[in-house]
Amino acid sequence: MDTKKLGLDIQINLFKFFFDSEYMHYGFWTPGLEVKAPNFKQAQENFTRFLIKNIPVGTKSILDIGCGSGKVAEELIQLGYSVTCVSPPSILTEKAVQRLAGKADVHTMRFEDFTTDEKFDLCLFSESYQYIDMSAGFIQCQRVLKPGGHILLADFFRTEAEGKSPLGGGHLLAEFYDLLKQQPFDVVEDQDITEEIAPTMTLINNLTMDVVYPAVLMVGKLIKSRSPLIYKFLLWKYKKKIEKNRVKHFTGQRNPENFKKYKSYRLVVLKKR
Repeated sequence: MDTKKLGLDIQINLFKFFFDSEYMHYGFWTPGLEVKAPNFKQAQENFTRFLIKNIPVGTKSILDIGCGSGKVAEELIQLGYSVTCVSPPSILTEKAVQRLAGKADVHTMRFEDFTTDEKFDLCLFSESYQYIDMSAGFIQCQRVLKPGGHILLADFFRTEAEGKSPLGGGHLLAEFYDLLKQQPFDVVEDQDITEEIAPTMTLINNLTMDVVYPAVLMVGKLIKSRSPLIYKFLLWKYKKKIEKNRVKHFTGQRNPENFKKYKSYRLVVLKKR
């Protein structure tokens, strides 16, 4: 089982139920917007507007790579952009296919395996870049972009802060910059928006500790009371994995302070030479 895909599939349902949102990305918290659950959808809408604002002038065709539920692609289409999506098989991608039926083609595959004769003005990675092999991604972008086309990516990277990060995911930022030097792309924009993104972790941490963790404990108690032998076997068999996930998700360390220490959230625009 691909736990990353499973996590994203669970996330869309949690966001929809608790925040009335079908966006999959972090929120962009502007001054005066209180960090609380009812405002999360507004923060996500702020992020989408910020993302769209940074689409280079003259862009008409967009390849949305890792389109999630298709929510952002749908808004881009409403603004007049021609959008094509490519995303690995998952419940999320199925939602995108349904949402974008008759509006955009959704290719159900990894970007690294995507082939087309079409050329695009923009390759868009909205919190999907962390799942892409960077070297293969640059090669693919070179191939599918028109001359002078752009890459727009908004995602977090790992910093080189000391200590073990309680937050997974993301490419190492230093490695990204080193690899970028070897590519036929010029940097048009590179914004550090970690401060505006980090407050989202308050809500994610609260959701995890106040909702998910109690549910996990109750399921454990239920199994223990009804099937004590199976419960003991599961604890023995998956002891290390259970402890790893407990420390990672259920110790309150997934907070804004650690996010700002171990992650750097960037909005980067690159232009193909």
